[in-house]
Amino acid sequence: MKIAVFGNSGSQSTRVTNELKARLAAVNILVDPIDPDLVISVGGDGTLLNCFHRYSHQLDRVRFVGVHTGHLGFYTDWRDYELAELVESIVADQGQSVSYPLLNVEVDYDDQNEPSHFLSLNESSIRRNALTIKADIYIRDEFFESFRGDGICVATPTGSTGYSKSLGGAVLHPRLEALQLTEIASINNRVFRTLSSPIVIAPDEWITVKTSCAADYTLTVDQLSSHNRAIKQIKYRIADERIRFAKYRHMHFWSRVEDSFLGAHREDNDEQHDGV
Repeated sequence: MKIAVFGNSGSQSTRVTNELKARLAAVNILVDPIDPDLVISVGGDGTLLNCFHRYSHQLDRVRFVGVHTGHLGFYTDWRDYELAELVESIVADQGQSVSYPLLNVEVDYDDQNEPSHFLSLNESSIRRNALTIKADIYIRDEFFESFRGDGICVATPTGSTGYSKSLGGAVLHPRLEALQLTEIASINNRVFRTLSSPIVIAPDEWITVKTSCAADYTLTVDQLSSHNRAIKQIKYRIADERIRFAKYRHMHFWSRVEDSFLGAHREDNDEQHDGV
């Protein structure tokens, strides 16, 4: 097995990255950042997103593992003090994995003939620099609503705990084959009327955002962004590609959600109940 190991620039991640490489070398596992079978990110969810985009052209043969060096992440199953156990799991690897859906983003720019294609693990959004956007929303090529507001966000199930959630979107289990659209500060009047609620679409459907003429759109795809481009339309659908995570141990999704968003509140409640 060939393994790529990438860490962020933090001192803790750098230390853990070097230790992990040394442990892998000690058991004769080749570290190969060019053509790996397994990619290990050391840091947080942002580091894993960087790794995903670095190897997005090799998803058919690459699996991912996340080691977090700070707060618990949704893509990082291992802690920085569990490197010995992680290496043992890699040595005993039998190809086990779990796969999750990705977002395919097809963008028609006004200044180019062919559309641009992107893959997103979390979400994609469209906004303008300082003005509201005007757009017509289509689902499966059927007109759905006219939108005016700060922007639109379309997220995968794995991305539903991020930006989409902060906009009022639902948390979706990552095994669901679905996309979720959430509005960013929509304006409702007699001309622009929206559902004003997040919507979740089926796997055989797609979302098209047809924008009004403007040259200052900002498009984000995960942590990547392009600015001041004239965009005619964006089509969102579930990608044919999927991301695969090496699953050496079971991490229950809802336990992770509870720990990330409710853990401290739960402990406070437990203390209050103990005092009653």
